[in-house]
Amino acid sequence: MSGFWNKLNKPIFALAPMADVTDAAFRRLIAKQSTPSVTFTEFVSADGLALAPEEGRKKLLMDLIYTEQERPIVAQFFTSSPENMKKAAELAVELGFDGIDINMGCPVKKVLNQKSCSALIRTPELAKEIVLAAKQGAGTLPVSVKTRIGFNKNEIETWIPKILEAEPAVLTVHLRTVNEMSKVPAHWEFMKRIVELRNEISSNTLILGNGDVVDLEDAKQKVKETGCDGVMLGRAIFGNPWLFKEGFVPTLEEKLLTLIEHTKLFEELLGQTKNFAIMKKHFKAYVNGFDGAGELRAKLMETENALEVSEIIQEFLKK
Repeated sequence: MSGFWNKLNKPIFALAPMADVTDAAFRRLIAKQSTPSVTFTEFVSADGLALAPEEGRKKLLMDLIYTEQERPIVAQFFTSSPENMKKAAELAVELGFDGIDINMGCPVKKVLNQKSCSALIRTPELAKEIVLAAKQGAGTLPVSVKTRIGFNKNEIETWIPKILEAEPAVLTVHLRTVNEMSKVPAHWEFMKRIVELRNEISSNTLILGNGDVVDLEDAKQKVKETGCDGVMLGRAIFGNPWLFKEGFVPTLEEKLLTLIEHTKLFEELLGQTKNFAIMKKHFKAYVNGFDGAGELRAKLMETENALEVSEIIQEFLKK
């Protein structure tokens, strides 16, 4: 089941799911400013959705709100339980998502302790079972997987074929090991081999690469060099919701007014469930590389709501 994936123009340029970054507010803004080929939600705990008390579940469901402009949109889940993955997939169908993605790449200790996300690289049989359970719950929706090249070392020769056996519609590979986190440059030199492995298995799975891609130009170059079907861009979106609008360079005023809009959206959509401090990582990204940036950023870091942010930026723009 490849669903919408095979209808996309190639190369595919996807917006990466990033916890406390690509939330409903930022995705809405990105959809307005530029259009990725496909958008993913932040990762959501399938265990939490299945087992959390009503209050906790409500909070998790806030990570799954989206607008029509964001389509095609894929819900990303994580778990070490095939049963809970099946339930999460059924929920994604109910909520009208275009696809389901399974996080097998996040290297954060908290999720490793739950034996989910990138811990699944160590239990390939369970990983495969989780993909098959997601497919069972997904009905006609395509199921994809995002992972890494290995746990402590490069394991693509064993790990990638194991996942491909479950025939996901798409496999996105972040080109570092779990242990490397983001501390070393991404190993794009392995991507060609990953594509070969897919071809040897004659799988219909599309292969996307991820890691250190700075813009669309860079993404196109990587597709050309490696033969992958597309690229997922992550950190490059910070402070740059125009990332997928080729050749567009915003003026300083556009940038700062967009930051105001981003902050207001965050407050309006997520003010009840998320801490305003989450916005501050965005301030650093929008406010740099111009005269007075340091001072403006310092003031913004002291703010506690969207109104204060707006007042400080308007004051700066008047000058």
